[in-house]
This record gives sequence, C-alpha cells and structure tokens, in this order.
Amino acid sequence: MKRHRSALFLVLLLCAVALVTAAFSPPEQRALPAMEGAARPLRTTEPHGDLNDLRPFGQMVGNAQVVGMGEATHSSHEFFTMKHRVLRYLVEHMGFRAFALETSWSSGLRIDEYLLTGEGDPRQIMREEFQDTYAWWNTEEYLALVQWMRAYNVRHPRDRLRFVGDDFAYAGPDLYDKVLAYVGKAHPALLPRFTELYRGLRPTTTAGKYMKEYLTRPLAERRSMATRTERAMVLLKRHPVSAQARKGTYAWAVQNATAIAQTARGYAFDFEDQEQVKESMRFRDQLMADNIAWWHAHTGQKILLSAHNAHVSYRPSDPRYPKMQGAFLRDRFGNDYVSVGSTFGRGSFNATGPNEETGVYTLGPAARGSTEHLLDQVNPRDFAMDLRTVAKAARAWLVTARPTRSIGTSYPEPVQRIAPARSHDILIHLHRVRPARLLAVP
Repeated sequence: MKRHRSALFLVLLLCAVALVTAAFSPPEQRALPAMEGAARPLRTTEPHGDLNDLRPFGQMVGNAQVVGMGEATHSSHEFFTMKHRVLRYLVEHMGFRAFALETSWSSGLRIDEYLLTGEGDPRQIMREEFQDTYAWWNTEEYLALVQWMRAYNVRHPRDRLRFVGDDFAYAGPDLYDKVLAYVGKAHPALLPRFTELYRGLRPTTTAGKYMKEYLTRPLAERRSMATRTERAMVLLKRHPVSAQARKGTYAWAVQNATAIAQTARGYAFDFEDQEQVKESMRFRDQLMADNIAWWHAHTGQKILLSAHNAHVSYRPSDPRYPKMQGAFLRDRFGNDYVSVGSTFGRGSFNATGPNEETGVYTLGPAARGSTEHLLDQVNPRDFAMDLRTVAKAARAWLVTARPTRSIGTSYPEPVQRIAPARSHDILIHLHRVRPARLLAVP
C-alpha cells in the first residue's frame, strides 16, 4: 500500500512539474532557477519594525551617494510605504540624510523648513503644495514619512534629515520672496531690476489653480516670462560675491532663482508640436537631475530619490522621453548613482481616468509573456534582486524588453516594453498592491 502511495505521489509530482514547465518558454525555464537563487525575500513593505531583511538590499546599494527608487504606479500604498521603509534603513544604517521627491523645488523647501523647525502643520503644508499634478503625494503614507523624518530630527538635533523637491511645475511665492530678500540685503541697487523682471510672476492663487492657468497663457507670453526669469538668474550669477558667500546664502539665492527660471522655461515649450514635447520632457528630466546634483554638492548628503520607475531609469520606454533622469544622474555620479525599479503582480492604484475623474483601478494577474508574470513565480514573498549580479541565464531574460506595467497619473496608458536589467540596477517585486490613502481636501 505504501509503495502504491509513493508511486501515486511521484506521478502527481511529475504532472505538476510538467504543468509548470509547460507554462513557461525555454528562456523562462532557464531564467527562473537563477532568479530564485538571486531573490532576497522581504519581511514586509510596512515601514515599522525590524529591518534586518534589508541588509542584502544595503549591500546592493553599496557606496552609492544617490539611490533612485521607482514605482510602477504613482499611487499605490505598498510602493510608498516601501520607500519609507528603505529610507529608514538607509538613514539608520548607511548614513543617508535626504529624501527627494518628484515635486516642486519650492514645495520641498516648505517641507524641509518644517522638518528643521517643527513650525507649521504638515497636513496643511502638503494640502497646499501637493495639488494638481502633485496631488498623488497628498496621502497618509507620505504624511507618515514626513512625520517620521521630523521625529528623527527631534531626537537628533545635530544630525538632521532634509527634504528635497527636484521638479519644476510650481514655483511658490516663498521662492520669489527668498530671492528678492537676498537681493535687497546683499545688492540693494539691483532690487528694482529684479522686481521688474519678476513683475506679475509671483503666484497669488492656490498651487493647483496656478498650474492649470499657466498653460492657458499664449505661447509668446510664456516664452517672455521664461526670458525674464532667466535674465534674473544670469544677473544674480554674474554679480560678484566673496568665495565664502558663494557657499552660503548666495548659493541658495542662485539655486532659488534657477528654480524659478526652470518653472518658467518648463512651460515655454510649444506643446502642440511633438518635437517640442520631446524637448520639454528631456528638459524636465535633466533639470530634476541638476537639482539632485546641486543638493548633493552643497550639503554633502546621501539622497534617496523617489520618482516613477521611468524617471529613475537609465533608458526611456516611452518614445516621448528622449533621456531619463536616471541617465543624467549616471552621467554625473557614475556608479555612485544606483537605480531601483519596482514591479507588482496584481492590485490597485489611484489614477485619473478617461473623463479626468480620480478613481481606483485594479489589475489582475500579469499576462503570460510579461515581465511580472515570471517575477511572480520567483518567490512567494516580495523580494529584492540585484540585476547586475544575477546568473547568466537570468540576465539573458532580464535584458530583453517585454510588456511591463508602467502607470503614471493617468489610466489606461499604452503598455510599455521594458528590459529591467537595462533600465535599473536593482529590482523590487511586490506581489500585491493597494491604492494609496489620499488625504481629504476641504
């Protein structure tokens, strides 16, 4: 009887193996065992508790000065909380001290001021800054991250964490005030000229309304605004200052004036011309890399950069994007920049639908032949994998472009074909995601 049972079990096992083998192509059959050996399981995506499971991830990061951590959707809970968890590890074990987000430079400064001083209400700051294109950051998950950073600073007043916004879509009124205050104090004779150049540009409405109304202006007007802000920036750069001043308030004034000019120039493209659209996308990714590089150069801090997978990537998958932020950062930092991509097997996210309404969208299991379909078989746990050191069989599969989920602020979007190992250094795969918890807006 026992022999019959053993034979039956062997038959069933062979059938199961045959079914699994039939589900994959020969390249996948060869890649899967290699990926299984390279995967490093994650205990959780939640930010609290023990972090020992992230030690292999820390070894993958190595001596990097900037880590770009992507997300496959712009509004899933687990992508946001995983970034919080990784930030905790990088801060507590690897000396990172700055978190950068795909949001405006001026918004980053407001949150940074809160982290340094504790003044203000982070909910209100986020509500006022994270509007329109940045509304996806106005979530419970990012509020928790900001609150954790502030609590860290209270405990470590001599070794504080900082917050960086590296994008351009909104130059808040505080930015103009900072530049004019510096000019009035350091070069009062220049103040009338700066006041004239900035006339009518300082926002007087909410951030969301300002961003929506900017593109309703005629192209000629938008280009004139860009020219004026760039003249102010150049004027400040050319005015002589002492070597010591260049490292302090002067450097910050020039960077703030640069951020104002970046906003105006970013809106000055002809968005009816597809070639101009491509140039605008290149301009955006380059300026985001410029702002990260500036922060690192002037603070010396290691930075965890949060953005969409596409922006932290080395290669564009969308023909509208000529060159990505990750590629610009690799040009600047070499191997001191590390790109981390994130994928998911199934789950939900917030996005803007075809009728411009915000809704929750849910995707089932990934289709056969997609990147995520095989990744879902690698390990029953969420996992991290170093794409640079995987065995040859796995790398051959990972350097081939396949349909891969890449969801921005809108849904549905065209499916992208992405080769993970050509786009990123490290991959984090999550089996399931849920929609991020958007904060209520009065």
